[in-house]
Amino acid sequence: MGRGKFKGKPTGRRHFSTPEDMLAGTSSRPRSFRQEAAEKEDEEVSEEESEEESEDENEKKKGIQGLIEVQNPNLVKPKNVKARNVDVEKTTELSRREREELEKQRAHERYMRLQEQGKTEQARKDLERLSLIRQQRADAAKKREEEKAAKEQKKAEARK
Repeated sequence: MGRGKFKGKPTGRRHFSTPEDMLAGTSSRPRSFRQEAAEKEDEEVSEEESEEESEDENEKKKGIQGLIEVQNPNLVKPKNVKARNVDVEKTTELSRREREELEKQRAHERYMRLQEQGKTEQARKDLERLSLIRQQRADAAKKREEEKAAKEQKKAEARK
């Protein structure tokens, strides 16, 4: 008796079809559908092969992926696009996250330009604080000079 998940039943054994059987089209479709499907599939395969060849040249393979050719129909190729590498005219093709990232980056650059020009509220406050500190330092330097001059004058009077 078999043990495990797939136990042998008296009705028969499991039958697994080979890839050749699947490609031969041993399905329950009528013959006309098979012919139409085969024609469409041939057209699609020729178009996909030309697209895949151009994509494969640009795509870097990790590890042993370059050695083993995988034909997985469920495999989705990642479409990661960094915001700085994005072409502005192709923004309609971007995902929501990519669009938001691009908008965020542009807003930050715009804010930094305004900050440098002193047009933002924070820049104005910083400039006011800076001018106040410069004024205080100038006053302190003037006061030190006056005290120094006063000391020298007292020394000069004490020598007389």
